[in-house]
Amino acid sequence: MNPLTRHRLGQGLANIALTLAALCALPALAQAPSPFAGKPIRMIVSVGAGGATDTLARRLSDRLGKALGTSVTVENMPGGSGVIAAQTVARAAPDGHTILIGTNTTHAGNASFLKNMPYDPINDFEPISRLGIAALVLCVNNDVPVKNLQEFIAYAKANPGKLSFGSGTGSARLASELFKAKTSTDILSVPYKSNAQALTDLRGGQISMLLGDIALMLPHVRSGAVKAFGVSSARRSATMPDMPTLAEQGVAGYELVGFIAAFAPAKTPEPIVRRLNEEMVKILRDKEFVDGLTAMGVDAAPNSPAQLREWVIGETRKWAELARGAGIQPE
Repeated sequence: MNPLTRHRLGQGLANIALTLAALCALPALAQAPSPFAGKPIRMIVSVGAGGATDTLARRLSDRLGKALGTSVTVENMPGGSGVIAAQTVARAAPDGHTILIGTNTTHAGNASFLKNMPYDPINDFEPISRLGIAALVLCVNNDVPVKNLQEFIAYAKANPGKLSFGSGTGSARLASELFKAKTSTDILSVPYKSNAQALTDLRGGQISMLLGDIALMLPHVRSGAVKAFGVSSARRSATMPDMPTLAEQGVAGYELVGFIAAFAPAKTPEPIVRRLNEEMVKILRDKEFVDGLTAMGVDAAPNSPAQLREWVIGETRKWAELARGAGIQPE
């Protein structure tokens, strides 16, 4: 073999070796380890076990863990209007391994209801995604002689101070106060420890009206124990698609809902927040997952981190204005 041929052969073999090395490297690049792999994620839920928020979190955790190649453990930290859970996450390492499943209480209502807020719902967190919206449904007891929303508003105006509404949550109270303001009606407030207790008195005729969670109210609406006149969301709820919103029935600009959302500690790196958002949004667009939420009275409502931040700011402002208008003092 002459020197030129030997040189060309050697060069060809070298090129083949380089190509093989590059091909072998491709799987390694494609299968770069997830930043979440090997370390579990703690999903801190601001309410107790059971109920829509907890159920959503548990279903989400299972799918999220599979998508990220790690385990996601759900920890319920109820109490203190969600303060315990919110503080736990706010103080956690900003590495994406601790997530808060918060609600309108932790990220809208507490700013108005608590005199000394031990955390900042805006600056202590990186928003990941809104998860769901839980509309309320306005129900009236069967003794009130009306058949629809407009008749109820007219009856309330004709009988100022003679009707009453119950509320066992901040959202029920403020939703009712918003209804009063938007309709110029005088309806008395009757506080309860829970909406379930208020519902018992609604059925019994002790109160006239209750704006309660769809999941709580729907069985009693279907049985005919109470009358339903509209939902509180801007759009109809997938759980009650035939029930019009209050806004579309003439209560212009009416919207007040409960919401569930995911947050990371402040200063969590943007790529980690983005990855969490992408995976959550995929899950929340899966039909099977969405149908499961609908059955619980929750509408899937994913959005971007920036959109969630603006949503929280807007909802906090709205709740504060309603609380001031109703004369609710922080405690």
